[in-house]
Amino acid sequence: MTGRKVPDEYLEGYAEILTEVCATGRRLTRDELESLRTRGERAAEAGYGLRAVVRRHLAVSREIWPVLSAAAGDRLLAAVEQAIDAFAEGHERAQQLAVRQEEAVRREFIDDLLYGRSDLGRLSERAERFGLLLSRAHAVAVARGGKPVEESDPATRQVERAVVGRFGERRILLTTKDGRLVCVAPGDQDDVLAFFAKQAYAATDDGQVAIGRPHPGAGGVVHSYEEALNALDLADRLDIREPVLRAADLLVYPVLTRDRQAMADLVANTLGPLLSARGGARPLVQTLTAYFDSGCVAAEAARRLNLSVRALTYRLERIHRLTGADPGNPVHRYTLQTAVIGARLLAWPDDAV
Repeated sequence: MTGRKVPDEYLEGYAEILTEVCATGRRLTRDELESLRTRGERAAEAGYGLRAVVRRHLAVSREIWPVLSAAAGDRLLAAVEQAIDAFAEGHERAQQLAVRQEEAVRREFIDDLLYGRSDLGRLSERAERFGLLLSRAHAVAVARGGKPVEESDPATRQVERAVVGRFGERRILLTTKDGRLVCVAPGDQDDVLAFFAKQAYAATDDGQVAIGRPHPGAGGVVHSYEEALNALDLADRLDIREPVLRAADLLVYPVLTRDRQAMADLVANTLGPLLSARGGARPLVQTLTAYFDSGCVAAEAARRLNLSVRALTYRLERIHRLTGADPGNPVHRYTLQTAVIGARLLAWPDDAV
């Protein structure tokens, strides 16, 4: 619309004001300036660009200029400066209001999308405005850093520029939520989420990114988002430090904790005897954790714990004596490892009663 000619209604009375100012030497009145601001707002709301309306004002000013004396010419320039400044102020004010309204609409949509708080049919209609087709499956990636990020943060703009620059106009939604970066992409475009994860990890000072599984429909976005959040929560509870987590790789943990009481019983029955050890259960649980995380390789587990292999072996033998379960025995290993995972998820023995 900025290429169209600006209608005369936005310049009504402007030539007369300039003529009077040049004749009397007065400045524009408060009412005249406010009228110009109002017209600037109306022009912006109608879609006329500031450059176009400024050109029209200057064209009117040039028509008056040839008949003026030198002194009147100086008055004209001063009046034009006042007038255009007031008009531009109104134009910018309207644009800023429109941006704030658009941001509010976008934020409301994002909240509804990620929390599933709106009618799914209506949500699907609104989604098209923001480039999403909710009839397709979508997956969500969530990135967190050492400190919260917002829409205006440099990290957010850096990631957005990189993703848009790489993938162009694909149906991708980039936003922030609760201090985290969020990317929603079609479920069959894993390359988008992988690239987002790489960029977000770098931009958030070695943060951590979780990627939910693809799910269909508007409710699928909520499901995938919750999977990503749960993956980050599991990373905290299990001290998983990998930069990129995939919910599909962590499905065993929700299964293990689905019956919390059963898991608590397993932990208490299997690891409970370690509470009687000198120094408590914590060092021995940490030993088992390192042993299992290292693939049951004693030398690697000892290195992770900053122990000698002999000291590690002694701890494993101690665990065997106290619990009756041998970490080196494949028959016992699964029960011990499952109990150790449960202990980490339940914050045992810190929360042991």
